[in-house]
Amino acid sequence: MKEFTKGLFRENPTFMQLLGMCPTLAVTTSVINALGMGLSATAVLVASNVVISLLRKFIPDKIRIAAYIVVIAGFVTIIEMLLKAFLPDISKALGVFIPLIVVNCIILARAEAFASKNPVGLSALEGLGMGLGCTGALTIIGTVRELHGAGSILGINVLGSGFSPATII
Repeated sequence: MKEFTKGLFRENPTFMQLLGMCPTLAVTTSVINALGMGLSATAVLVASNVVISLLRKFIPDKIRIAAYIVVIAGFVTIIEMLLKAFLPDISKALGVFIPLIVVNCIILARAEAFASKNPVGLSALEGLGMGLGCTGALTIIGTVRELHGAGSILGINVLGSGFSPATII
């Protein structure tokens, strides 16, 4: 359980480790975008952690980072195709940031620091905790930005029709 909860709070990749800040700032303009990116990254993180953990004894040290990128790229491609097929609006809103998950430092860091050194079950649990921690952080930032920028949460106006983003400044 410790491996799961550390990603949620103590070692949160976004708030505590300050990893992945470029896509964090780019995609968190709304709660929906934040959830879309966070859940996509979580799926890639869990799946890649499992595969990398399974292959950890077979990947030579000299090519391990390249091997991790290939594994991660495969899962990112699957997620991108699923988003385009079933959630085209989110896919369009997230744009180039979904393919950039391939080189996201959160995912690469977890592959190198944890999945490559631990068994499959722990790696999956750790990936899920880190991914959900990242998703939570993105959602919090997206909520604040959407509320202040549009006066809404999940597209629902909560600050009334008289709200103007310029009045906050």
